[in-house]
Amino acid sequence: MLTERQQQLLKAIVEEFIKTAEPVGSKTLVERYGLDYSSATIRNEMNYLEQQGLLEKTHTSSGRIPSTEGYRYYVENMLSGQLDENEKNQIANYYRNLPLDEVIQTSCDVLSNMTNLTSLVLGPDANRQTLAHIRLFPLDDTSAVAVFITDQGHTENKTFHFSESISVEDIQNCTAILNDRLCGTPINEIVEKMNEIKPILAHAVKRHEALFNAFMQAFVRFASDNVYYSGASNMLYQPEFADLEKMKELMKMLEDSSAWRTLESSGNALKIVAPEGNGELVWLNDMAVVSRHFNIGNEEGRLMVVGPSRMNYDRILSLLDFTTSFIENQYKRKK
Repeated sequence: MLTERQQQLLKAIVEEFIKTAEPVGSKTLVERYGLDYSSATIRNEMNYLEQQGLLEKTHTSSGRIPSTEGYRYYVENMLSGQLDENEKNQIANYYRNLPLDEVIQTSCDVLSNMTNLTSLVLGPDANRQTLAHIRLFPLDDTSAVAVFITDQGHTENKTFHFSESISVEDIQNCTAILNDRLCGTPINEIVEKMNEIKPILAHAVKRHEALFNAFMQAFVRFASDNVYYSGASNMLYQPEFADLEKMKELMKMLEDSSAWRTLESSGNALKIVAPEGNGELVWLNDMAVVSRHFNIGNEEGRLMVVGPSRMNYDRILSLLDFTTSFIENQYKRKK
């Protein structure tokens, strides 16, 4: 258990390091934080915090930086969880007159702009859903809208534009066959099963090739993880990612959306739940991922901010909490 003075010093060191990315020394703490302790007292307390594994000493300076455990203590015990009214109004202004289908993507953009970090939103995991029904609505001779519905109520719309005229009869026959053969199939197995029923379509549908290709493209898109990124280039300006190997590792993760769903199960990851359950944090090497779930009807999504372990957790958790609540309220209001 830390004393009040030790907590005060740890809080100051974490927040100073967040601002500067530089090791923090006793002189800095006295000058910038107006602490009423001598430099010798501060150094003794810093030594104690280091012995407890909450601070680390770098080789290039006599100052200290927070360890992962130090950040963990800070997140669990020292966050205010408050967002000022100006930032709340700024977020609300982004959504003014915004169409409902753009709310989630805009939320991702808002977070990356306000934090200067990378943000992403994960939609429902397609691998845990099965296809419940397909509906196809002809628009004219060469276009139609398909609606895919899963067992969890998730829907996906796709507009098809054909290079040749497709009859209503062909569309109806194709849809009937797909519903008969694919309903109940896990989303991630549909593409493989489509190849198995291609001969059946060829026998029953005149323009089967055009319809098969259109549906195949739609299912490939539907089966892929629903993920949107914003501000990926922001990481280039973080000193921790000046290391080329670290940046390569991050870029590889950004190319593989499934990695974000299994991040906390990594053997090197440290995960905690923030106070009052308003978010989760995962630390992996020098990278931190802060996330919060949101619910829209029967669907669950996850909004995330990715950055160096040296990030302003208090502000980011507050932004995520307010933004996800705003998403849920927007959908309730506009439905």
